[in-house]
Amino acid sequence: MKYSIDAKGKVPGRIATEVAVLLMGKNRTDFARNKIPDIEVEVSNAGAMSLDAKKMRDKRYSRHSLYPGGLTLESMSHVVEKKGAREVLRRAVYGMLPKNKLRPRMMKNLKINE
Repeated sequence: MKYSIDAKGKVPGRIATEVAVLLMGKNRTDFARNKIPDIEVEVSNAGAMSLDAKKMRDKRYSRHSLYPGGLTLESMSHVVEKKGAREVLRRAVYGMLPKNKLRPRMMKNLKINE
């Protein structure tokens, strides 16, 4: 099954919750936590999302290199400048999916178009 979502003028968090529910299959009657449904979600117009100026300045994404002092912080504006608005949406959906072995396989069913 294939779902299409238009992101034009919408906030990334609202789109991400909708996409996460579809990827997990929570909207289906045969929902099971240990199975990935045969679903593809395509998000179009990700570049036309409504990104708040204050959040672009204040929101930070972190990653760690696992070495002492290896914490790296990036602002949302830096991520958008470097990788585009689609990366913001991808990270939001990634954070909303279950933190287990199924998460990377669920993310393969997500296609984001600028």
